[in-house]
Amino acid sequence: MTSAIRFILNSEEVSLGDFAPTETLLDYLRLRKRLTGSKEGCAEGDCGACTVLVGRLIGGALRYESVNACIRFVGSLHGTHVVTVEHLAGRDGRLHPVQQAMVDCHGSQCGFCTPGFVMSLYGLWMANENPSRADIEIALQGNLCRCTGYEPIIKAAEQVAAARPSALFDPIERDRAEIMAKLWTIRASSDTIRIEKGGRQAIVPGTLQALAQVLHDNPAATIVAGATDVGLWVTKQMRPINPVVFINHLTDLQTITEDETGIVIGAGVTYAQAFAVLEAYHPALGRLIDRIGGQQVRNMGTIGGNIANGSPIGDTPPALIALGATVTLRSVTGSRTLPLADFFIDYGRQDRQPGEFVEKLTLPPADDEAFFATYKISKRRDEDISALCGAFYLTLDGEGCVETCRIAFGGMAGTPKRAKAVEEALIGRPWSWNTVASVRDAFDEDYQPLTDWRATAEYRSLAAKNLLTRFFLETAGQPQELARFEPEEA
Repeated sequence: MTSAIRFILNSEEVSLGDFAPTETLLDYLRLRKRLTGSKEGCAEGDCGACTVLVGRLIGGALRYESVNACIRFVGSLHGTHVVTVEHLAGRDGRLHPVQQAMVDCHGSQCGFCTPGFVMSLYGLWMANENPSRADIEIALQGNLCRCTGYEPIIKAAEQVAAARPSALFDPIERDRAEIMAKLWTIRASSDTIRIEKGGRQAIVPGTLQALAQVLHDNPAATIVAGATDVGLWVTKQMRPINPVVFINHLTDLQTITEDETGIVIGAGVTYAQAFAVLEAYHPALGRLIDRIGGQQVRNMGTIGGNIANGSPIGDTPPALIALGATVTLRSVTGSRTLPLADFFIDYGRQDRQPGEFVEKLTLPPADDEAFFATYKISKRRDEDISALCGAFYLTLDGEGCVETCRIAFGGMAGTPKRAKAVEEALIGRPWSWNTVASVRDAFDEDYQPLTDWRATAEYRSLAAKNLLTRFFLETAGQPQELARFEPEEA
């Protein structure tokens, strides 16, 4: 057992044992290290002014991802390389090509948001040598500009795509081998780290078994993976959480495996990591993930966290429930698996016993004859919070009648919940307009939605019924090889 986390900040090796479990990376950078290029705008992961890059070892490679420093806790940095905007310029003071392109294309006015844009573009520049305009827009989804506008910034991204300086100039490429060696050394230790400050405790378990023991000993602990939700508990609600257990470094929770039995996704896999696999499994899933926040949120947030948090408006549970996913929970006494639909019991309550944690999710093999679609209704396309999210999975028998049906919604009840009355009304009947029209009112048996600032109960009820109609219109009478997939939005 040790009492300090270790990471690399720009070119400095850091051993840190003096921090509160809810101290954010942004506060650490600005207040302790006086690296003030990263700005605080929203303190909730929306505006991108605090964007930095965090490099971590994934599958034997060093991968850098843009993240929101305002909701990233210092305790989650063990074994990573944090890169801020101050690290980009050359040793002689020459601007990095990404920075120079922002100057050349007039991509900055007041400059408050500029460092965040630069870091997002830098991450894109390293990952994609020839980005399309769509790639650029996706990379900038989590960055907001109030004065310059986005066109000059997009032009800067297009200009810098062709500029590839030597590895001796770019700080990450120049030092990549050295950084990797240092991170491998840090990762070689499997010691559990415990840090106490002000009566609060941060715990970084070294292994899955150590995590299970920590939770057995501290059943009221808060588990933090991506912190895209828990971060707001701290920055917006000022909620005290103690102890805090950080798990985003545990590689055993970050695996994705595919075989004839389906897809197994570790609970620590981020949205960004899972995107390619899930999009290939069902393109509608890829489009759903692409609408979860901005790139920084998708680089941090985990699918397992979206499940374990139990939010009634979580985006992935309805789709995963409709697809028949199961969830595996682990504790010191072993593991158990249950249907994901049964995991959610009531608002804020899940079928997770003290000491248990979500270990993995399993999706059954894709059925080429099945229809599947998922829809997210929100005020903004990449809104973190949706008014409702619905998912539909359906198979037909040889006579064109509904054989299998799973419909699930988030935002319609206190938990992500199946529309069992609607399902029962559909099974065994022809997949036709008359059938769909006759079962719409069954939604009222399944859900009694609330009115809140996102939407009224009446709106939610009508939208859910209309989504069933949309699903029918997109599938009925079309070749199944085309109808399985949700078409692009108008």
